[in-house]
Amino acid sequence: VLKQDYLRTARAKGVKEFLVTNKHALRNALIPIITIVGLEIPLLLGGAIITEQIFQWPGIGQLTLQSIMSRDYSTLMGLNLTAAVIVLSSNLLTDITYSIADPRIKYS
Repeated sequence: VLKQDYLRTARAKGVKEFLVTNKHALRNALIPIITIVGLEIPLLLGGAIITEQIFQWPGIGQLTLQSIMSRDYSTLMGLNLTAAVIVLSSNLLTDITYSIADPRIKYS
């Protein structure tokens, strides 16, 4: 990002290097980082099942496996609803962060 034309133009206009790096370059470099972090949050929930099973930690993952084994459908539906809310909230938070990081992105 630091070698892009718009940054070279900002430097040519006399903008300080600190502002070029932090205001212009950092905001555009944040978009892929926000995407990756936003997509990783729901994956952490799926990894909880494996981690809790290996280390025998009590938590949502172990509760999910116990509910599957005992065919407790109401608990499974509640856990699926919780997972869906976490995924949707993560995606919404990612989209809101996009609009904060890059003012060209507008949701109307």
